Amino acid sequence: MYDVAVIGGGVIGCSIARELSKYKIRSVVIEQEGDVSCGATKANSGIIHGGYDAAHGTKKGYFSHKGNILFDQLDKELNFGFEKIGSLILAFDDNEMKTLSKIIENGEKNGVGDLKIIGRDELLELEPNAGKATGALYCKEAGIVSPYEYCIALAENAISNGVEFKFNSRVNDIHKENDIYTIKTALGEVESKVVINAAGVNSDIISNLMNEEYFHIIPRKGEYLVYAKGYGDRVNHVIFQCPNEKGKGVLVTPTYHNNLMVGPDAQIMDDKYDTSTNIDNLFDIIGKAEKSIPNLENKKIIRSFAGTRATSSLHDFIIEETKSKNFINAAGIESPGITSSPAIAKYVRSLVEKMIDLPKNDKFNPHREPNVIKKSVADMLPMKTVNEYINLGEDDLDRIVCRCEQVRQREILEALNRGIQITSTDGIKRRTRAGMGICQGRFCEPRVKKIIAKTYDISEDEITTRGIGSGSEPVRVEIMKLKKVIK
Repeated sequence: MYDVAVIGGGVIGCSIARELSKYKIRSVVIEQEGDVSCGATKANSGIIHGGYDAAHGTKKGYFSHKGNILFDQLDKELNFGFEKIGSLILAFDDNEMKTLSKIIENGEKNGVGDLKIIGRDELLELEPNAGKATGALYCKEAGIVSPYEYCIALAENAISNGVEFKFNSRVNDIHKENDIYTIKTALGEVESKVVINAAGVNSDIISNLMNEEYFHIIPRKGEYLVYAKGYGDRVNHVIFQCPNEKGKGVLVTPTYHNNLMVGPDAQIMDDKYDTSTNIDNLFDIIGKAEKSIPNLENKKIIRSFAGTRATSSLHDFIIEETKSKNFINAAGIESPGITSSPAIAKYVRSLVEKMIDLPKNDKFNPHREPNVIKKSVADMLPMKTVNEYINLGEDDLDRIVCRCEQVRQREILEALNRGIQITSTDGIKRRTRAGMGICQGRFCEPRVKKIIAKTYDISEDEITTRGIGSGSEPVRVEIMKLKKVIK
């Protein structure tokens, strides 16, 4: 019997789990995939928004600023990597400059300070490679984070403080008897006093198991392009385009590990699990991105990916106790969901403490050691030295397994022993960056599989690329097509 069961192992579910680990209760996270961070959390912009753009009076507006101000301390505790680089919203005409003034008004109502509109001269001082923008809205408080590393850090810290995780446990049904919920999953039943629905694109389905339908999820797919490590130096800030009647445009941003990333678009989908990319959409994204930063070196593109956002029919976050007592929805969490996640977790905890006692966990340890050590291009060893380390013995901890990102065997072994059994090479990639370089895992993936199999004493046939049911890598095909026609 658990006190709280959280359905969903994305950034919202793991944030809530980590928050609840501060209390002496039995908590469990139920996740349908074989790892955390397998849905929208792993496939988004990784932006910690300033909190100025979500409409005042909405839950998005309320939680985004409150979440933003928590990230400095969170990173000190969890070591997932957060960098406050600031953001710019570019305006290209007088009407867009007026829109920037309205955005500032909204941001100030949300509690965001230190926003200012700058002219072209100051813009070019901040962003020498900016295009023909006439001005911009500058926010110092925005930042970047590796979203999956953040989620993994939350989960690992929650586990070290007593939270249990059940993977490959898709929820099939829920019923309630004598104030106890029985959650029927693919791997058995879980009983709990409180249920928290943080199931992302499936949150409407989970809610409907215990409540009359009052919202539904509209899956919106967004495609992205990633450029080679080091090319993130092309920009200094998160670059947004001013929203207008044609839409919100696309962003251009460095990633935490100094790749460049552009995207996303927005496509309403029937299939919530369709994360394929399309060459025509990718070209459209490049064209829009070059309005902000012209003359991108598109031969440096190494990957495309897509994620599906859980947009709700209510057009806002849904964070509340439902008509089914002790059942909480944390649903419809799209952008700025990662930014809002720590504040959402605290609010959900405040709902839980009205339902059950939450005695403090005196043994709670907020700290988690980093798994990924950020490496700049300047930190990389010359290829001749890399080859020497590649050829070390299979049991040598200094052996380089991934030559592009120069990931050593010791880093992979450490990732395999942090409380979550990882049986996909993507799981290792998200934790160590093995497979995130120019060759996208062609060199290291078989080596990583061998290490996983040996560590867990299982067959390599049990190890997949992206988890149960994963097959080939369709995005590689799209990138090959793209590069053939890029001049």
